[in-house]
Amino acid sequence: MKRKFRSSVLRLAALAAVSVLALAGCSGGASTEQNPVTSGPTAGPSYSGPAPATADIQAFRVSFWENVRGTNRCGNCHNAGGQMPNFARSDDVNAAYQQASTVVDRNNPSQSTLVTKVGGGHNCWLADSSACASILTRWITDWVGATGTGGKQIELVEPTAKDPGSSKRFPATPPAAYAGVHSLLTQYCAGCHRTDAATAQSPFFAATDVAESYNAAIAKMNLDDPASSRFVIRLGSESHNCWSNCATNASIMQAAIQAMADTIPVTQVNSALVVSKALTMYDGTVASGGNRYDNNVIALYEFKSGEGAIAYDTSGVDPAADLTLNGTRVTDYDWVGGWGVMFKTPMAKAQASTASSAKFQRLISATGEFSIEAWVIPGNVTQEDARIVSYSGSTTARNFTMGQTLYNYDFLNRSTATDSNGTPALSTRDADKRLQASLQHVVMTFDPVNGRRIYVNGEFTGDVDAQGGGTLGEWDNSFAFVLGNEVSNNRPWAGVLRLVAIHNRALTLPQIKQNFEAGVGQKYFLLFGVSHIVNMPKAYVMFEVSQYDSAGYLFTNPKFISLDGAAMPGSIAIKGIRIGLNGAEPAVGQAYRLLDTTITNANYSAATGQTLSTVGTIIGLEDGPASDEFFLCFDQLGSRSNVCSTYASATTPTPVNAPRPADIGVRTFDQINATMAAVTGVSPNNAKVKATFANIRQSLPATPDIQAFLSSHQTSVAQLALQYCNVLVDDTTARSAFFGGGNLSDLTDSTKRLAVITPLLTKMVGTVGSQPALTGGATAYDSVGNALEGLMSTLCTSSTCTGQRALDVTKAACGAALGSATITVQ
Repeated sequence: MKRKFRSSVLRLAALAAVSVLALAGCSGGASTEQNPVTSGPTAGPSYSGPAPATADIQAFRVSFWENVRGTNRCGNCHNAGGQMPNFARSDDVNAAYQQASTVVDRNNPSQSTLVTKVGGGHNCWLADSSACASILTRWITDWVGATGTGGKQIELVEPTAKDPGSSKRFPATPPAAYAGVHSLLTQYCAGCHRTDAATAQSPFFAATDVAESYNAAIAKMNLDDPASSRFVIRLGSESHNCWSNCATNASIMQAAIQAMADTIPVTQVNSALVVSKALTMYDGTVASGGNRYDNNVIALYEFKSGEGAIAYDTSGVDPAADLTLNGTRVTDYDWVGGWGVMFKTPMAKAQASTASSAKFQRLISATGEFSIEAWVIPGNVTQEDARIVSYSGSTTARNFTMGQTLYNYDFLNRSTATDSNGTPALSTRDADKRLQASLQHVVMTFDPVNGRRIYVNGEFTGDVDAQGGGTLGEWDNSFAFVLGNEVSNNRPWAGVLRLVAIHNRALTLPQIKQNFEAGVGQKYFLLFGVSHIVNMPKAYVMFEVSQYDSAGYLFTNPKFISLDGAAMPGSIAIKGIRIGLNGAEPAVGQAYRLLDTTITNANYSAATGQTLSTVGTIIGLEDGPASDEFFLCFDQLGSRSNVCSTYASATTPTPVNAPRPADIGVRTFDQINATMAAVTGVSPNNAKVKATFANIRQSLPATPDIQAFLSSHQTSVAQLALQYCNVLVDDTTARSAFFGGGNLSDLTDSTKRLAVITPLLTKMVGTVGSQPALTGGATAYDSVGNALEGLMSTLCTSSTCTGQRALDVTKAACGAALGSATITVQ
């Protein structure tokens, strides 16, 4: 049973079953051979057959058939007289259309037999079968026609019912029987999968430390089916670095995992508890990208590969602008679970060739408008002049750039209204602090009327492009498209990209909201069966679940729903939901344990169900999305109740020894400005002070973390301090109030310089209990006083320290004290 689902972005409706024919490999089986890697299809024979008989066949021809019939794609086998179904035949587009209809699911293109077959490894023309599957999905979607909003529909598929707890769980510490697996890993895998290996590659399951090896190896072993363990498959099916015969090596590894699994008991859930049926994440209905507006996408990066050094452009628009990841994996960059790539060091970037990047200039120049869309997680809010997405030639020449400066997003675009570097940039307002170190949906659009616009999390920021619109005729097609850095590798950005899309149209606000609500990443609708508990057919508690990152799952938007459109709940009480994992209740993340509501006919909709909660929660990853088994336990559901309390203990997370945070911090930019004003008595609205602060504000500390304090921050602090002191000393009234009317026109000896040093110490440093004596003098100073005396003595040595020279020296001493750690540290 399938149903289409739409809440804010999806919809429910009945779906008739679609019969499909299986695709056979060219050699008569499920082949895993790959055709040569290419950037575009090799053209099939010139078409001289009958014209498309209908508008739908014409759409099939334009969006799908012309892309697959090339001899380096499906047309090499599925042609006229070739392998059935011959949907890529070049002699009759109408006949090809009839054959394609047998392997395409028009209601859910991603679940088409054609897509799942290629996604499983059948003759993908790229090195990554998931990239081919995404591209085929896009071509089919373009053919069958998206909705008026340019989106895709999601179908809820009734899962196979199974009881929870019938699985084995990895112990928190390595069992003794892991020794056999560890021995094989350290003997044959240490050349790569160890931190001290010459070509170190994560995960480091070949570590000599047993605990470190075990924690890294858990995701590669299947206790319930050792033959399905990734270690076994890599050796037996993929011939990955076998030490002798691959089949024999795989058998040895499988036997070692089986020996360990035999010592681990099956976890059982207390049968008296009120529990749902169980699911793994992959048992759910794929929800990723549901209802995205992608009608004008010309490049799309979903980062599904999870391995290798290529991020594929899955837009289906040739030539594919695939990105090569620069640097060493783990050290410089890394793939993120749930689809994403993390940029860590200045060496990291992902760059396309100039040849494939030329399509951006060609396709965007044709429309005169474009959009940059990205799901980003900035690594911090202290990086400046960092490039997130760029189409450029150097630090001084570009077509467009999405960048970061502290809390601001920057948009640079070359047009007739800006220079060849896309400046002046359009940036979000400082006070708004739009950029945060969390998952954000960012869209930047340009069109000739409005110019540049910035949207964050589905909202227009309100920042107006003072340059207005313009044209894009000056764009350079020799530039390269790059993520995470500048092409010259000297504008690094630290953070995670979950999705990047380039559109050759300016997205509208409704389209941007639509893509924001569609979300990002590896997401599924999990339908936890509860019909065996309540008197309602095909009843489920549905969660939207995604692999949030490499360490956890995000559960959100729980609903009560039935796949029987005629069924109504009546009155069903529901209290205290716990999320179970592998037969146990995780100790943290139980955000629904206090839920207390009733499912009623009045609140229930046959189309959308009934929402149970609007909050989300994170559940820690244990064995990985293919193996982790989830279920729900209820304190009460309908007439049945039993407080969830008796579980096996959950797996203890690997402890992380984080450094102790510093006891001290630094003042941030506004705090520094306010402190200097208060200490000196000079108004922050003084014209000179205000201009200096506005000029260097973005270069002052943005966070109180002292570990983030940079030398550039101190330089800006010194500039601001000197300006405050300049205004203070030049204003006779302010100078007299601060220095107490002392004679500052003669500073020729240390005694006279006390008229400057003593007020500075008193008002900027404060009293220190024990102060060392000034060398050669009877007056006591603290260490700052000694430093100020040394500075003033040096400045007075080469010139007579009277008159204007004395005032200039006073300014220097004041700036040194005001710009010191006594002001910035708190």
